Amino acid sequence: MLITDVRFSPSMPQRLATSSFDRTLRVWDAADPEYSLRTFTGHQASIMSLDFHPNKQDVICSCDSAGQVRSWSTNYANLLCLNCVKVSRGVAVQLRFQPRSGKYLATASEKAVFILDGETQIARRSPLQGHSKDIQSLCWDSPGDYLASVSEDSVRIWSFTSGHDGEFVHELNCSGNRFHSCAFHPARPSLLVIVFGTLGHKGK
Repeated sequence: MLITDVRFSPSMPQRLATSSFDRTLRVWDAADPEYSLRTFTGHQASIMSLDFHPNKQDVICSCDSAGQVRSWSTNYANLLCLNCVKVSRGVAVQLRFQPRSGKYLATASEKAVFILDGETQIARRSPLQGHSKDIQSLCWDSPGDYLASVSEDSVRIWSFTSGHDGEFVHELNCSGNRFHSCAFHPARPSLLVIVFGTLGHKGK
């Protein structure tokens, strides 16, 4: 079955989790990947993405193709769903916690970015909009001050610095090749690498 996302635990480097079209979320030990340690079920549609909470090693969030976000406890004694919210009517394609604090949880669906509370998964504000085509990828810089959202023809940067709560600050447009995904440099947060086709484009 197709794997849709892979994330390593920030607190346990050998622990990773995968999401799949088969509507399961699985936790693995990288040193012994023959069998999954835990399997979570409950989504009614294909799981598109997942992420570990940066400060709570027993919490994972996931989103699916029906626009639903779920929060799970990986505590061996619980193995339960902590919370479930509907964020949109469209496919929730990707989900990422704000690094370090985990205050925000960003998820993309169609042309909008939904900013949820990292604890409750309740929307903190109106969706971030401006893309003309569906968003395919999200990424935060390492301090958690800026969020980038990527559609095939544009990248938009949103500020979460002091006094801002998802303020639009910059846009980069593409003509020709289509943007696919992006990542902030871990040591130089102002450097954003954007991938399209077989080429990479660097921008700030």
